[in-house]
Amino acid sequence: MSAIETIQFNESGIVPAIAQDSETGEILMMAWMNREALALSIEHQRAVYYSRSRQKLWFKGEESGHVQEIVDIYTDCDQDVVLLKVKQIGGIACHTGRANCFFNKLKNDNWVSVADVIKDPKQIYG
Repeated sequence: MSAIETIQFNESGIVPAIAQDSETGEILMMAWMNREALALSIEHQRAVYYSRSRQKLWFKGEESGHVQEIVDIYTDCDQDVVLLKVKQIGGIACHTGRANCFFNKLKNDNWVSVADVIKDPKQIYG
């Protein structure tokens, strides 16, 4: 049995994938992978995700250049979540131009942005 066959994809055929900086341990983002995205990620050692809204594969960095080179791949104990330890090229993981997607912090029952935009998304995506 291959490693991919042991993954517990949900009823839609996808599994959550968390990208973590391999050096700092910072959680960069969460996305989804289908079987093909996971297979391509393993084969090329670069993060490939599945876009639920566009119903297609999404090669991280294909538009922005902010590629994620995979250092290690883990699963949780139930094998229903994938953890990618990555080297984030360009230092930007979020489509908002921030280092990571987890920049909204709950303070006094309000969400407050606690991270600066590194690069304007209009400059990244046009």
